[in-house]
Amino acid sequence: MRFVQFRSLDDSQETIRVGIQNVDNGTVLDLTEALDQPINLANALAKLGSQGVIDAAATAAASLENRKVLELEQSKYQLMAPITSPDKVACIGMNYKDHCEEQGAPIPLEPLVFCKFPSCIIGPFDDIPYPTDMSTELDWEAELAVVIGKKGKNIQASMAKDYIFGFTVAHDVTARDWQLKKNGGQWLLGKAMDGFCPIGPCIVTADEIRDPHKLAISCRVNGELKQNSSTSQLVHGVYDCVAWLSKFCTLLPGDIILTGTPPGVGVFAKPSPQFLKKGDVVECEVESIGIIRNAVI
Repeated sequence: MRFVQFRSLDDSQETIRVGIQNVDNGTVLDLTEALDQPINLANALAKLGSQGVIDAAATAAASLENRKVLELEQSKYQLMAPITSPDKVACIGMNYKDHCEEQGAPIPLEPLVFCKFPSCIIGPFDDIPYPTDMSTELDWEAELAVVIGKKGKNIQASMAKDYIFGFTVAHDVTARDWQLKKNGGQWLLGKAMDGFCPIGPCIVTADEIRDPHKLAISCRVNGELKQNSSTSQLVHGVYDCVAWLSKFCTLLPGDIILTGTPPGVGVFAKPSPQFLKKGDVVECEVESIGIIRNAVI
């Protein structure tokens, strides 16, 4: 299933609604009533659990012929970020073998963890605000993101799949000057400014991704291919990252884990670095999930 959050264009209150999207025709089945009026998808996962949410969606889909649920055409809704207000947005750095190679850095023996704030999250087609007064070195990073489906602590890697609700596409927007040259070497401020985490366009449930370590991943800027790799290049796999994080903090439904970016980022471009400017359009894509497209303004 492809879970989304959306707002009806007929709703002046811009209420967050939860649904499943038909990949063939783009229609969205509104699950808000079926999920007992959740605040958002993370709230539904906390109340019902992954399987409860999936079962409710399946029941609602079966009721469509009886008109017990509402189906909206693409022209009637706007996609929002598929997860909003998670407890945590965790990120794994230096997690692609080929990304380590492009910068001549050693491959980390353990996952290198940093974080973003939930306020970084924007929708799959929202604009990225350029922090004009703060940075001149804005960079792109396409990533596969994990969405946690149930609470867990000290999870074994062999059991981690049971804690994953699904996968989405993320763009780890980064101010390289603040990541690498300022703030005492701490990455946080360079990673956590407003709008620095577009995600979407949907969450594909874990059962539909046969192997998250065999997915093509790419990034284009103004139509030019910048990153083009595969999740087979991950240093620490998806399940290892979930297990590692759970040693230090309790993972909660709706938590997001960005699993790293492949080579081709602007800061390591040859012969000289390349950075985003206002008016640029960035497209991040992960096989079997979709594309997010965000303009820098």
